[in-house]
Amino acid sequence: MASDGRKQPPWVPPRAQPNAQIPQLKIYNSLTRTKDDFVPVDPTGKVVTWYACGPTVYEDAHLGHAKNYVSTDIIRRIMKDYFGFSVKFVMNTTDIDDKIILKGRQQYLLARFKQQHAAEDNSVSDSVLAETKAAFQHYIGKNLPSLPSDTSPENFSEEADKAYEENVKPRPLADATTAQQGQALTVADLLLRAHIGTAKSAAEALQAPGTLPEFFAKATDVLLPYLDVLHGAEMDSNNYEIYLELTQKFERRFFEDMDALNVLAPDKLTRVTEHLPQIVHFVEKIVTNGFGYATPDGSVYFDIDSFEKAGHSYSRLEPWNKNDRSLQADGEGSLSKGKSMKRSESHFALWKASKPGEPAWPSPWGHGRPGWHIECSAMASEVIGKSIDIHSGGVDLRFPHHDNELAQSEAYWSTPGCQVQWTNYFIHMGQLRIRGLKMSKSLKNYTTIRSVLSQSEWTARSLRICFLLMPRQDGIEVTDELMKAVVGWEGKLNNFFLKSLDIWKHSSHPMTTRQEPSAADQQLLNALEKAKVDVDAALRDSSNTSAVMRILSDLVTESNSAEALSDQTIILLARWVTRITTIFGLDPEGDLNNPDRIGWSGLDIPAPAKPYVYPASHLRDKVRTLACAGSVDHAAIAKLAVEISTAAPTPVIESSKEPYHQVLHRFCSDITALTAQQAPAKDLLALCDQLRDVHLWNLGIYLEDRNSPQPALVRPLDKLLVEARAEQESAGAAKAKAKLEQEAREAEAEKEMCERARVDPLLMFKASAEYSEWDEDGIPTVDAAGNVVSKNRRKKLVKEWEKQKKRHEEWLAMQQAA
Repeated sequence: MASDGRKQPPWVPPRAQPNAQIPQLKIYNSLTRTKDDFVPVDPTGKVVTWYACGPTVYEDAHLGHAKNYVSTDIIRRIMKDYFGFSVKFVMNTTDIDDKIILKGRQQYLLARFKQQHAAEDNSVSDSVLAETKAAFQHYIGKNLPSLPSDTSPENFSEEADKAYEENVKPRPLADATTAQQGQALTVADLLLRAHIGTAKSAAEALQAPGTLPEFFAKATDVLLPYLDVLHGAEMDSNNYEIYLELTQKFERRFFEDMDALNVLAPDKLTRVTEHLPQIVHFVEKIVTNGFGYATPDGSVYFDIDSFEKAGHSYSRLEPWNKNDRSLQADGEGSLSKGKSMKRSESHFALWKASKPGEPAWPSPWGHGRPGWHIECSAMASEVIGKSIDIHSGGVDLRFPHHDNELAQSEAYWSTPGCQVQWTNYFIHMGQLRIRGLKMSKSLKNYTTIRSVLSQSEWTARSLRICFLLMPRQDGIEVTDELMKAVVGWEGKLNNFFLKSLDIWKHSSHPMTTRQEPSAADQQLLNALEKAKVDVDAALRDSSNTSAVMRILSDLVTESNSAEALSDQTIILLARWVTRITTIFGLDPEGDLNNPDRIGWSGLDIPAPAKPYVYPASHLRDKVRTLACAGSVDHAAIAKLAVEISTAAPTPVIESSKEPYHQVLHRFCSDITALTAQQAPAKDLLALCDQLRDVHLWNLGIYLEDRNSPQPALVRPLDKLLVEARAEQESAGAAKAKAKLEQEAREAEAEKEMCERARVDPLLMFKASAEYSEWDEDGIPTVDAAGNVVSKNRRKKLVKEWEKQKKRHEEWLAMQQAA
């Protein structure tokens, strides 16, 4: 009930002003767990305020972060570039919290330890070994309690295998059956494996120290917590640089990762350490409003009981987790463990009294630091105000973080008889999961964004396609099937854009010239209009990108299967598809202000390759045409090869180190040599295939042959081409293997037949113990039991005898001939 006795509705739909022009769209709202009509607070309906929970910057971002922030970026782009909203996008970086304090302090203490024990020869001293052995014992005592107390580095592996055999053995993937049977891999299993791995690495270092850098590379993870236990409380609470040095480094690297993923930068970035006065003021007002209280130790807690008595609802996003003590404890932070002075276990910290060794800032309650949840409430309220249109973050933030944010902010902004709905729409992004488990730094089951992008398996575009193919609120399990779908979708669009660009470059009818569409054109144009309507409906339906991706794929498929389309139709289609993919952020060079753009970046070969690859492809086209013309005109081919070789530019760098120049020069030389020998057409064509399948392929370039008179399409390799070739080679290898196996079977059968042919038919049945009497030709008449062989049986024996007689006579003839 509200303070005036009225029942408070769980969510109040915003009302549009009469003159506001607002697109009719729905957003899946975590507050209501339904799709709600989207109405901005802005009276004109044009401006959308958006606050996104940013990263805690103490380590490099991983693929789980990519899922969150790329998915957020996609929706932001749709709101901005498709629906035309002016989006005011605010994001924070958490640059002080328990994890940062612990990480920064530990890194500082480790650096000091290394400095104190540095050696000119990089040798590991006895004192370093002694400290590390103590750290090792401390680590296993805390994290591996089932190990015997006398476990040493020397017997660690043996003892760990015995104590944790059941936990570390291979487990199946999590599914309904394995989960019910308790067989699935769990978070506890992963944590245990991580602890065993850390201790094992330290044990190896203690047994074979090597140099100091090698030693610390293996022993650091046991030294960090140990040094913190010994010296953490000694840290100066006013020395903020220890933590800022860490957070500034990883904030910079985070935004480098986001830029690499083509994620738009926030319009406004807020940092906790730059808003301490505002946070203190925010807490003060909550206390003044009667929803917070200070404790004698200098901490301040949110009073959920008073908040609910005043008519407010708590835990609106995940009411089923309201009394989950483990989630509540996790929300309070790792450094908040132990007995507190709060009135109820469910109450959460607004302001924490700093313990010895923790950074502290002044406040009316004494020196301390903000609670985790208060930062977003205070900063979002400071920058945006008391009403926010959209608040977003990962699905794991719903409770307690976002539920606590909601409570704090409503406690701050509401007055008796007037309750404020601080956020109208909550959007949450599903997690990226590995083997059914959330990707987490503590579980060591994550891969950083920069390490993924440095490999060839994933690109920024393919990652974004992966997230576009799945509903943003759903979790993603990266499987072979999903990767195959990503490669297939991207490859299909690559092919479509390449061919559309080629048509556009060589089109004989400019788009300004109107042509009457053919029946095939009209059918595809009708499909395009339907696709536009369907895409619009999908994007209005809570940004249903997975539906849009299917629509685009189906439209391209229909275009590929159509025959005799005009250039204008294909170009029109390609430009619209380009616009949608650009809105989705699939092209870092995309320009929505250029309606004539077709495709996305990466469709062209490298600029240094062009002066050499295009002439090589042109020569190859001519050679193939002339070689297939019946009688080969060797003179014409040789003349063209010389002309192209002579016209090629001289490389800026040494020609022997310029691969594209080498390929062209070699091809021209080989062609010239073959024409001088009056080589047959098949040799010239083999050389053309070698250029395509070996020399240019190895440089990441492919020549896609097309029906004459079209020239080969010069294009960069993509995953679809590489996988198609790999499948072809695999099928070829399997076919060759099957052929060899068949030949071996046939040879064995031939050998067996030859051995059988050696046997004289007079003797063939006498070697068998099945019979006791035979006629003059060696055909059985009586069996071993003394029974006369029946007529039917004798007929079969005679047939076998006649076949053997024929085989044997043929074998004798071959022997005589030999």
